[in-house]
Parts: sequence; C-alpha cells; structure tokens
Amino acid sequence: MDETGIPVVVMGLGDIGRAIVRAALARPHLTLAGAVDPALGGRSLRELVGGAPDLPIATDAAPLLARARGGVLLHATGSRLDAVLPQLEQAVRAGVSVVSTCEELAYPRLRHEEAANALDALCERQGVAVVGTGVNPGFVLDRLPAFAAQVAGEVRHVRALRVVDVSRRRPALQRKVGAGLAEDAFDAAYERGEVGHVGLAESAALAAEGCGFDVDEAEIDEEIAPLVAEEDYDGPPGVRRGQVAGVHQVARVFLADREVVRLELTMSVGAEDPRDEVELDADPPLRLVVPGGVAGDEATANAVANAVAAVVERHGLLTVLDLPAGR
Repeated sequence: MDETGIPVVVMGLGDIGRAIVRAALARPHLTLAGAVDPALGGRSLRELVGGAPDLPIATDAAPLLARARGGVLLHATGSRLDAVLPQLEQAVRAGVSVVSTCEELAYPRLRHEEAANALDALCERQGVAVVGTGVNPGFVLDRLPAFAAQVAGEVRHVRALRVVDVSRRRPALQRKVGAGLAEDAFDAAYERGEVGHVGLAESAALAAEGCGFDVDEAEIDEEIAPLVAEEDYDGPPGVRRGQVAGVHQVARVFLADREVVRLELTMSVGAEDPRDEVELDADPPLRLVVPGGVAGDEATANAVANAVAAVVERHGLLTVLDLPAGR
C-alpha cells in the first residue's frame, strides 16, 4: 500500500461503497486508510472486495478519521441529509474532507438551508470541504447540462432525461423503484419514503444554476408516478402484468412563471431505449445523447474517487459546480 497518497476512509460498504473501494484502490494517488460499516464490523475488507487490503472493517469511525486527518472520507451511507449529517460533522471536526453520495447533499440548501449554512461554517473553521456527487445527481442531469452551456450563448431552456432499465441493475435499485409492488402498495411505500429517486429536484437546481438561471428567485416542483407493467416480465425481478414496473419522475424549475429547466427520469424494468439526453434551447442550440446511458454504480464510484484531489484543495460546503471540469 502506497503511504504517500491522499489518505481516504470509506464509510458504508453496500454495493456503492464496495465499488468506491475498488475505485480508490485503482488510483495510485489515494491510500486506503480503512473502511467503516457497523453492520460488518470485524470482517476483513478483503472478504467483501477482492484485491483489497486485509483490513478489519471498523464499527467506529473516530480512530480511522484521526489517522486520515488531512485526507477524505468517501461516504456512502444514505440519501437524506438529516440522516447522515452527524457522520459528515464527525469527519469535518476530525479535519477530514468528505465526498459523499448522499443525494440531498448535491444541492443541500434546497431543502436544508440552515443545516447547510452551519455545515459550511464548520468546514471553513476546520479548513476542509464537503461535496455530494455521483452520476445522478452529480453528473448526467445537472453537471453535464452546465458543462454543455459553456459553449452556448444565453440558455432559454434546459431539458434533460435519463432512461434506465433497472432489470440490468442491482436489486436495491429495483426495490427503490417499487418493481413488483401493487399500485396501492407503491403509494404507501412512497408516503413512507421507501420508493422513488431522491435528488431530482437537487439536480434541477444545479442545472439551473449551471446554465445561468437565478435559483434564489426560482420555484421548483417535482412529480412522481408509478409505471405499471402491461405484460409479464420474466427476468429479474419478475414483474407481473398490472404490477409496478418502475417510476417516472419530473422536476421543473420556473422563473416568473416560465419553465426554464425540465428533468425527466424513467427507471423501469424493461425500459425501452436506455439513454441520457441533454437539450439546450440556446444560441446555438445543443443536443447531447449517450446511448445506453452512463453506467450507474461504476460512474458514481468513479465520480467519488475522482473528486478527491480537487476537494483537498478547497474549503467549505461545495457542489459539483465548484469542482474542475477535468480531473
């Protein structure tokens, strides 16, 4: 293990966390100082991730954060900011920056302005940075439109969409979109916050800011609807006709009653024509399409690992728009 690299600690060893471990190990400028997951404490990291060091997985982050002072916590434990905020604050107080997959952290001031301001002030006092990133939010529906806007004149409207066939993705994502549920069960699960993509409104705010719109003056709304299977689907996860096959979500940004950003996300079993697409109504107009879409888990892990070098050079609570376009 190269002890000269930036020390990183991985917190959360689900599917994404394990992918982050692999991404960190593949980068010579990073040194894996340890991993934390209370549900897996005492096991060897090598058992979970082939090729990883034979490190015991910790249940308490404090000793590892002390060893990694000046480095970065690679954080993948939850989608809601209020649930993960104590973990972020613990790292910051230890002098460790954070790159997190927490979806609400992508644009934290949208829903948690007071907590975001307090976290920003804590980061500044400790001389570290915190950022939320990933593929969605963090890239395809927000940073990519903002990057495309760099070669356009005035942007009048942004439209971006992502279509994902979840039959090819991890079971956790299939559960997240409610695949296999009855419609009434989906509605109940949505009310409990168990289904639906978190972070689309945050992506809309990021896209708006990155394309030159005043987010402080904007109104943002979001809608979600289950997609019901019209025929049986025998592949995993085994959706029957009449059951929920996935979700369709839309987030829109309005300025002076005019729609300026529209993001659409379809995640469904057997979704047709998977892709990522960005369209700018601008001078000149611009349309980008990624056939098949950007890989989900791998892209998120790479986004986290690739942000490390930039984050250690910055202070405060950041968004991906504060990071350089290149590595």
